[in-house]
Amino acid sequence: MGQPVVVRSKGLFRNEVEAGRHRFVIDEPVSAGGTDEGPTPYDLLAAALGGCTSMTLVFYARREKLPLEGVNVTVTHDRSHAKDCADCTTKSGFINRLRVEIELFGPLTEEQRQKLLEVAGRCPVAKMLGSEIRIDKSLISAMSNEQ
Repeated sequence: MGQPVVVRSKGLFRNEVEAGRHRFVIDEPVSAGGTDEGPTPYDLLAAALGGCTSMTLVFYARREKLPLEGVNVTVTHDRSHAKDCADCTTKSGFINRLRVEIELFGPLTEEQRQKLLEVAGRCPVAKMLGSEIRIDKSLISAMSNEQ
């Protein structure tokens, strides 16, 4: 099991996050009732996918000695009604879609570019998001005055 990430509420939507030795804030924009002091949860999910994709591509290119000089990954999230999605197995509710656009820099051949596109799908976060995800929730006793 991985290292725990601790999230503490500090307002309506503002949350302070501890991830190992790192500290940051998650929030919502003012237009949604937040204070816009940090990225939204969806922004962080997109960043996790984009960062993992970039890391996977750079690691693979270095290992295979490909002339990859840099990667830009743009991740966009949207959702649509499942009934409007012809190629989806879910037919009710909403379908969440993450669009990943990858820009590769360096003197790569078209074959190398296509191989890197294939490798992008091997990113562990992409694999996790594409598989069945189980979320186990439990309540633990809260210590009074310790937030």
